Amino acid sequence: MGNSIPSNFGFFKGVEKNFDKAAKYTRFSKGILEQIKACNSVLQVKFPVKIGENVEVIEAYRIQHSHHRTPCKGGIRYSMAVNQDEVMALAALMTYKCAIVNVPFGGAKGGIRIDPTKYSEYELEKITRRYTSELVKKNFIGPGVDVPAPDYGTGAREMAWIVDTYRSLHPNEVYSNACVTGKPVTQGGVRGRVEATGLGVFYGVREACNIEEDMKRLGLSVGIEGKRIIVQGLGNVGYHAAKFFQEAGAILVGLIEYEGAIYDENGLDLEAVVAHRASTGSILDFEKAKSVKTSSEVLEYPCDILIPAALEAVINESNADKIQAKIIGEAANGPLTPEADEILNKKGVLVIPDIYLNAGGVTVSYFEWLKNLSNVRYGRLEKRFDENMYAEILNIIESMTDKKVSKIEKKILLRGPDEIDLVHSGLEDTMIGAYREVWDIWKGEDGVEDLRTAAFVCAINKVGVAYEELGIFP
Repeated sequence: MGNSIPSNFGFFKGVEKNFDKAAKYTRFSKGILEQIKACNSVLQVKFPVKIGENVEVIEAYRIQHSHHRTPCKGGIRYSMAVNQDEVMALAALMTYKCAIVNVPFGGAKGGIRIDPTKYSEYELEKITRRYTSELVKKNFIGPGVDVPAPDYGTGAREMAWIVDTYRSLHPNEVYSNACVTGKPVTQGGVRGRVEATGLGVFYGVREACNIEEDMKRLGLSVGIEGKRIIVQGLGNVGYHAAKFFQEAGAILVGLIEYEGAIYDENGLDLEAVVAHRASTGSILDFEKAKSVKTSSEVLEYPCDILIPAALEAVINESNADKIQAKIIGEAANGPLTPEADEILNKKGVLVIPDIYLNAGGVTVSYFEWLKNLSNVRYGRLEKRFDENMYAEILNIIESMTDKKVSKIEKKILLRGPDEIDLVHSGLEDTMIGAYREVWDIWKGEDGVEDLRTAAFVCAINKVGVAYEELGIFP
């Protein structure tokens, strides 16, 4: 993104620093806190794959951070930036994320150190299937053991390869589809998974903007409508977050991508930008917008809400004091360093932390996992019953009032929920409930200084109680 990460930046140490900051507000002993913080299982594998006429040795990881709940849960990313420190940090964040949104998983993460753009689809399939077989051999995948999902550089296609490989190695396992989430719907996936993280970001920021006390302190009106927003990253998360914000009446003033950024204080049309990029290969030179080749500069432009939805550490001690946004919603994992956090908190910026805000993906993954265990599509059992019941109620009302509703109104009133309606509803309820839980800790009597610390306190409390209930600390 054109923004240099400080050379001393250790992602896992940054997560531990936030953990330690929050731990003092909890009641747990040092031993339990150390157990919560530690990565329980670290798998590094190197395996050969024939690419063209040559054999390449592929480096890959799967790290299970916590077993306080099983299975473990977390995405698999394909990137040349993959290393043990990054995967450990992301696995730890998954543990805390799942705890905050009350999803009964331990945290995990995986990664393969490759540039996926340098391989053909056939070569990527070979790498993915070999990685899956390594996970199976080491017992690092399974519906009750460890359930991967898509992440940076992966998607439904890779998840389909994983589930197919797993099924071939476990031909008689009735719940084999539940070994991975983020699959195509035809392979046991759930509708609504694609947009889940971006939609969760929207629900979380919307809930924050609905709290009058906080908006008054920031000098902003309540609600999303009319707020100026900048989004960094036009991948799956950034695109869907921008889409839902724009549909809710926010003004999309800036978009940032790796090739540069565009800014227009009057607002950008997201779909028009996407179409422009598809035809030109770049968001730059979009009509009427200001083009900025050093993309990180636009992080510092005027806006009400900044959504970093790309890489970690893009806001750090070198640029945090220049950020003009009043609200930062961490759609990516770790986009702020701890040093940036301190600077922004002193400025009074409301930072909505990643361990809460980007939990939409794992929440809907949980719904998919439950669907695979039950082997029943959401809405299949109740949709027709609901529609018939609504029709009966409507008939009674019409007969009592001697008035008829129009065909369009009847269609709306009698519609039963489809799978995507139920998934979106469950996600919305989860994000609203979790934000209120974290906010109550922040505003409680313990003097917790910021929302991120409150989120970590919330997570530590839940994981700590789970460990106590397991009775493993005599």
